[in-house]
Amino acid sequence: MNPGNNAWIGVLGGGQLGRMLSLASRKMGLQVLTWTGGDRSGAAATADQILDKPFDDASALEEFTQSVKIATVEFENLPVETLQQVENCIPLHPKSEAVSICQHREREKTFLSENGFACTKFRLAHDLETFQAGLKDFSSAVIVKTAEFGYDGKGQIRLQKERSQAEIEEAWKTFGEGKVVIEECISLEAELSVIVARGSNGQTSTYDPVENIHRNHILDLSIVPARIPKSIQNQACERALEIAHAIDYIGVLAVEFFLSTDGQLVVNELAPRTHNSGHHTMNSCHCSQFEQQARAISSLPLGSTQLISPVIMMNLLGDNWIDPITPPDWNDILSIKGSSLHLYGKREARPGRKMGHINILGDSQGDCLQKARLIRQILDLSEF
Repeated sequence: MNPGNNAWIGVLGGGQLGRMLSLASRKMGLQVLTWTGGDRSGAAATADQILDKPFDDASALEEFTQSVKIATVEFENLPVETLQQVENCIPLHPKSEAVSICQHREREKTFLSENGFACTKFRLAHDLETFQAGLKDFSSAVIVKTAEFGYDGKGQIRLQKERSQAEIEEAWKTFGEGKVVIEECISLEAELSVIVARGSNGQTSTYDPVENIHRNHILDLSIVPARIPKSIQNQACERALEIAHAIDYIGVLAVEFFLSTDGQLVVNELAPRTHNSGHHTMNSCHCSQFEQQARAISSLPLGSTQLISPVIMMNLLGDNWIDPITPPDWNDILSIKGSSLHLYGKREARPGRKMGHINILGDSQGDCLQKARLIRQILDLSEF
């Protein structure tokens, strides 16, 4: 699709990822219609048009598919039926099948294991009996995750190696009905992610692997270059590309990895969209992950993923706000050379809610780390 008049992209989802995708697309002359599903938490202010109706609204489906030439998603927790109906009318990238795999941990783990991609040992459970049976296969601590609709630490708990029957039953009660995935806890050296792009013309590219640090199961910092051996970085990029090909993916895909203390690289999760750990590319690369998404789904040449500066991305949560509507004073932070503030336009801050991020560029990784520590002091955040 050639940018210019009547070049419309449809985006399903109205959050901050859609907001940043809209900004990158419009810069290139691509117009954006955002179907919010009723959630106008970020994209409403940046899209050319907003369709603020539920995803199961038949009239909204017709209006959406008749108004745009291609469509994409900004988050994975969308009704698969809606995605299938969209792709019956217009090209949808990624395809509904790819989104379906990534939105459900059982399907995701099964896809990875059946295609030979190493992931943590796991078992599936759908009731207390299968939950107890699955736990018996683990001699270590485990993470129990809801099979669907879990993100940023939501829908998961940790059970220690020594667990009583009462603890097991209480853990199951927290999930209620539905399926869960039981995953082995491994000894971690680092958590990594690779943002990979695959165009509809078959062209592929990867960004430099990202080292991720989480606090309370929410991404806190992303460090690039990652502080791991180059051989491991190359292996992560190769595996991410292999996954993109295996799933017949078009667009930007995030592949999250665990690096164990014994040097094993295993896949943790897939995200069929732009990703929090790729936000650094807005300042640190020639082509951001959001522009890359627009290029990939529009059959345009992929942009350069070359890193032009070491960088640290720091998430800003609602915890940092003075009250639900009053942000911190940004003056001291913005006076730091190389700092770039990105806010998502959310009207109300809540603890744990992602309100924005800061990209911190520097002359070296050490320079970035020093600046990041200073910013954390200003915001009264814990050391890392």
